Amino acid sequence: MKRLRVAMIGYGFMGAAHSQGWRTAPRVFDLPVEPEMAVVVGRNADAVAAAARKWGWAESATDWRDVIAREDIDVVDIVTPGDSHAEIAIAALEAGKHVLCEKPLANTVAEAEAMAEAAERAAVRGIRAMVGFTYRRVPAVTLLRNLIAEGAVGAVNQVRASYRQDWLVDPKMPLAWRLQKEHAGSGALGDIGAHAIDLAQFVTGLALEKVSGTVGTIVKERPLLDSGSGLSGAAVAGYGTVTVDDIAIFTGRFETGALASFEASRFATGRKNALQIEVSGDKGALAFDLEDLNSLDFYDRTAPADRQGFRKVLVTEAGHPYLSGWWPAGHMLGYEHGFSHQVKDLVEGIADGIDPHPTFADGLQIQRVLEAVERSSHNDSAWTRVAAGVTAAAL
Repeated sequence: MKRLRVAMIGYGFMGAAHSQGWRTAPRVFDLPVEPEMAVVVGRNADAVAAAARKWGWAESATDWRDVIAREDIDVVDIVTPGDSHAEIAIAALEAGKHVLCEKPLANTVAEAEAMAEAAERAAVRGIRAMVGFTYRRVPAVTLLRNLIAEGAVGAVNQVRASYRQDWLVDPKMPLAWRLQKEHAGSGALGDIGAHAIDLAQFVTGLALEKVSGTVGTIVKERPLLDSGSGLSGAAVAGYGTVTVDDIAIFTGRFETGALASFEASRFATGRKNALQIEVSGDKGALAFDLEDLNSLDFYDRTAPADRQGFRKVLVTEAGHPYLSGWWPAGHMLGYEHGFSHQVKDLVEGIADGIDPHPTFADGLQIQRVLEAVERSSHNDSAWTRVAAGVTAAAL
């Protein structure tokens, strides 16, 4: 195999980010197989053709079923709203295509289970499937995980994870698809809370066993959407009902007994994209903030008392994760670089015949955590066990 011809289904905000990854990764990293941006698919012929020209796709199409059936397509990249993930991913896997699917994996546990089962069947034929929890691939986050695995913080006692944005504070923000349960599955909980959950489990290597949480909707009606792009949009006359949560706050207990606190909010005034995690152990602590993504903070409790205190580690050295292909030390990376790292890991997994992580089984486990938080909220925040899924060893 010399080339992997890629079809991307969807062309919104995530389509732009994924296109950057496909376009850049083979020019930065020495990949074993060359990915080729073959076709991008969308319902509006004119709009998807314009996206193809702008982002560098060779052609555009309007029927994803026809594209998946093509023998010259090797990889299907799904960046559509969650309500179509299961149908597209299962069809692609059954057609023998490798699949990259944006997070969260699905809108329901049942859909995610069907997707994970399809991926398991496809793996027997050498077909790979991965979920796009891209923040794992920020070099500082990967380094944080590596340091914890090496024992830098000792035994993990506590984790604090939050993802806070403020793009819905204005009640005049229109009713985009992310605010409709039939399209998005859930609101802040699934859209950004899923990232916080994944990071907490990824960096610690621990799985959440039970949760206690509350979700709520602050603005219950919004102007109808005329047109939108990314996290902004224009309204038309009339109002519609918001059917997802605006904020989710919950606690969790890992399999070891360690406790965690989580917050996912689109009403955190002044916070634009604040994904933060701090892991406290008996020997030290590590902390990361996406709004300062080229560094992490490290506290070494074993250092002499007169030298203790959090110190900033600039994660730009060639020896740090993913950075060998980029710039000299001290030259910063940005939001888009994680998508190139995602392509690197997926392509290498396909070439090496191994499952790139996170797998669909990992995505299913996250879906089960999300579902447990919602069940807890509906039951007066009672502690709720996460349904049996993958173990920490598979994370």
